[in-house]
Amino acid sequence: MSRYTPTNIGSWDRPQPTPDFLSKHDSADVTEWQILTARVMEVASLNRWTKAEVTRRAGMRDGTFSQWFSGSYLGRLDTNNQTVRHWLDALEDAASLAGAIRQSPRFIKMRGSEEVASTLRWAQMTGDMVMITFGAGMGKTATCRNYVATNPHVYHATVSPHTKTVHGMLTELATELDVQQHNPAKLTRAIGQKLARIGGGSLLIIDEAQNLVDEAINQLRHFVDIYQCGVALVGNEEVYSRFGRTNGGPSYAQLKSRVGTRLKRIKPYLEDLETFIAAWDVTDPDAIKFLIGVGMKGGALRQVDKTVKLAYSIADERAEPLGLKHVQAAWKNRDVEGLA
Repeated sequence: MSRYTPTNIGSWDRPQPTPDFLSKHDSADVTEWQILTARVMEVASLNRWTKAEVTRRAGMRDGTFSQWFSGSYLGRLDTNNQTVRHWLDALEDAASLAGAIRQSPRFIKMRGSEEVASTLRWAQMTGDMVMITFGAGMGKTATCRNYVATNPHVYHATVSPHTKTVHGMLTELATELDVQQHNPAKLTRAIGQKLARIGGGSLLIIDEAQNLVDEAINQLRHFVDIYQCGVALVGNEEVYSRFGRTNGGPSYAQLKSRVGTRLKRIKPYLEDLETFIAAWDVTDPDAIKFLIGVGMKGGALRQVDKTVKLAYSIADERAEPLGLKHVQAAWKNRDVEGLA
């Protein structure tokens, strides 16, 4: 954190203590008060916090903080100094910890992610419905987000158990597509018109699609048929197995016939694990071998990511290069073996 200078205090003016304040309090407490008010001004200016926000964060009463900061408080100055000092010290400790934590690698092109992107590209180019089933933690959502960020006319909506119905899904889609239509009877058409483009080329990605009820999936088929937009159903094994039923009836046959292609992968490629681990700058052969084993468990790349991040924290605290013992300690500390 940078030191206080008069040029970075923003709208926070340096307080001018009253004569009564100076005569009431011990000089050592007043000196600490001056140091603390300077620190408060710096923190507030850097974070663009108002006095009300600082009061809330410091855990003080509004009137008390206002009088303390302005230099007019005639109560126990040492007590309030201590409150503010503890808050500022905790804030700096948190900032130091956040700065010390290693950051996960940015999006990496891997074999699995290229397969997902290729399938999304097919759906967008052909106006078809596709199905993508990847195991947990294999980067399907990260790939979808990257595809949205690098391609025009692509929308990415995530459904949940609370938005699994037709109306819930349409409401979620309206938010994602920025469709302003408050009449439920007209919502489907409004969304479809937003998706429809002359010559095609739009894509709607539905993430966590296993949460959708069958009627909602049928509504997505309607968008494909009427508005010629691509739709990608992305989710876990349930998305795939649902369409593998033999007793779904005519409606299921109609849905299954609309799926142009399916991509299914439950375990990550070994080369993808190696690429991801390398992106974390792990070079110890034994640590790499251990992390590959972690990545083959449920959670895949996500398990590796969380384990390496904690392992680096352990190694950095000991001022040691990352090795097998740190990775093993991190995995043991996470205690997720039974959940994998």
